Amino acid sequence: MSAWLIAIPALVGGCVGTVTLLRHRSTAALKVVGAAAAVFLVAGLVLAAVAVAAGPALAGDPATSAAAQQEPAGAGGTALLAASIAIAGSSIGAAIAVAYTGAAAIAAMSERPELFGRAMVIVGLAEGIAIYGLIVAIILIGRA
Repeated sequence: MSAWLIAIPALVGGCVGTVTLLRHRSTAALKVVGAAAAVFLVAGLVLAAVAVAAGPALAGDPATSAAAQQEPAGAGGTALLAASIAIAGSSIGAAIAVAYTGAAAIAAMSERPELFGRAMVIVGLAEGIAIYGLIVAIILIGRA
């Protein structure tokens, strides 16, 4: 917890510095921000790879630890991570789809009100994307 408290001023300073750089609208500022974003992306991918590849830490009696190691290391955690990615990705996709189809449906209904039923079916199909992600997540959690 104390590491986060120490990092908060650095994060705030980085945000203020980024806003200050971007207010000048220079190409050098954009290059600096883009390079920093690339570094953070690579660092995040490395941390995610290490977290996924690492097995669970076992403590206690060596006999129970050996029995616990018979199970695949990290299989449950990987399934939960995959389920969360499925939910997040499908929800974001559904939100984007509903935004576009909803706006088009409202525009069409403003000109021809009798298109309400057809427009709601199309918006409902866009919402179905989130349901598919939920089903995939339930299947993944069931196999964990």
